[in-house]
Amino acid sequence: MRLNRILLSAALLVVALVLQVSVLARLQLPGAVPDLTLLVVLGLALVYGHTAGALIGFAAGLLADLAPPADHAVGRYALVLCLIGYLAGLVKPESGRVRSATGPLLVVGGAAVGTTLLYAGVGALVGDTAARQVGLAGLVGTAALYDLLLAPFVVPLVMAVARRTEHDPLAESSGGGAGESTYGGWQTAGTGLSLGGGRRGGRFGGRAKGVLSGRSGGAAPTLGGGSGRGLLGRQARARAGRIKGVKRL
Repeated sequence: MRLNRILLSAALLVVALVLQVSVLARLQLPGAVPDLTLLVVLGLALVYGHTAGALIGFAAGLLADLAPPADHAVGRYALVLCLIGYLAGLVKPESGRVRSATGPLLVVGGAAVGTTLLYAGVGALVGDTAARQVGLAGLVGTAALYDLLLAPFVVPLVMAVARRTEHDPLAESSGGGAGESTYGGWQTAGTGLSLGGGRRGGRFGGRAKGVLSGRSGGAAPTLGGGSGRGLLGRQARARAGRIKGVKRL
């Protein structure tokens, strides 16, 4: 992952985890607790893709495992969010922009249900039966409801910030490669000059390229005349004489 992605993901995850532990967990809502960390992981995965989504999910889950009051084995939620981040990144739009809100809402709903079920399943493997005592159906329903209510306020904002950090104005402003630029119908590449953009730059482009590259005398072009090696050297004057002889004014 690039440095800007790492810094942005770390900042968003820390803020989301602090809000979730200090605010959302104290609301005493029935059933599950709104998972703000999951929504941040989903928003980043929808922009960065499945590989980055898996890494971000693992880091977010590990932070949640270590954050107080943690009452489960370390790595349990990291495994769950790693899988969820990977799966969410697989449905990343090719352009990086979502055209409708239906897709992200379906991803959030599926991730909320999948996260709760996977967390309960991993807990059952290690002997944690707390989900059975509370009621798994109630946890799944309330988790999906709370996350869907928060999703319109969190996921689009996270995606917009992530796309903004991916913006590279230097890469977009350079239309061509090194030594090549385009201004309207003019295109310069190295020492050549083309007008009209043909394969060889057109008749005028090829002639200008020969002059600019020093074919007429092997020296740099000058406008002051010189000793026959400049732009108005012997060959240039002969060519000008032929044109004047054809079209007399």
